[in-house]
Amino acid sequence: MVIGERLRQLRETKHLSQGDVEKRTGLLRCYTSRVENGHTVPSVETLEKYARALEIPIYKLFHEGDGRPLHPKLPAAKSEAMWGEKGKEHEELKRFAKLLSRLNERQRQVLLKTALWMAKEKVD
Repeated sequence: MVIGERLRQLRETKHLSQGDVEKRTGLLRCYTSRVENGHTVPSVETLEKYARALEIPIYKLFHEGDGRPLHPKLPAAKSEAMWGEKGKEHEELKRFAKLLSRLNERQRQVLLKTALWMAKEKVD
């Protein structure tokens, strides 16, 4: 669902005009129009303002129907271990993370640029 369509649907259900929403949120009417027509994507902060203005919990902007949305059923994680989860690699990764945590910002930037340069050289 496009957020603008849902916002318009909720606003009209509450019998509010875009001008009413402007008064409640402080957002310009023309901005609400642009959101509702899909020309602008609002930030989370702006969505919170709309939810307060419509006197609804923010999740209602994304979910149609009664009650809270159900948690999605995600596929189970693969059982094969990833590199660094177990054994010798895990210990090496822990030591590497400890050493990296000691670097200052300048040292981290040098390391990152060097790694990027090395990766580029390998690709070319």
